[in-house]
Amino acid sequence: MKVFDLMTDQVECVTPETSLESVAKLMAKDDVGSIPVCQDNKIVGLITDRDIVIRGIAKGHNPVNMKTKDYMSTDIVSVSPDTDVHEAARKMAQVQVKRLPVVSNGQLIGIVALGDLATEKMYVDEAGEALSGISQGIQH
Repeated sequence: MKVFDLMTDQVECVTPETSLESVAKLMAKDDVGSIPVCQDNKIVGLITDRDIVIRGIAKGHNPVNMKTKDYMSTDIVSVSPDTDVHEAARKMAQVQVKRLPVVSNGQLIGIVALGDLATEKMYVDEAGEALSGISQGIQH
């Protein structure tokens, strides 16, 4: 099975100039923990709820005045829609992320999440292995 078969294709993006307050509201509305940052229809970053809290609010910054570009991650690891889901799970574990942008011809076309893999019975083991790899890299 390919990533295309499991990915979410209705993905909202924000721009580098979007305030973190707006990003947080969008996350709450869509019930997601990360949002791609796009410029000229290309993904340039990813902002997570953790980025907002750890890099911004915990340091005393006001989310109304904070811009996405100052807190987003720019070292994006992505997959193509024809990537095998086993490879996507391995990549998630390797780079310790729960979501991967799906990019085709330089354009963001979706997101595949660890939860997407876990919903398919035949990929529960891969999802578990990816989560184990991700968890090993998390330091509390």
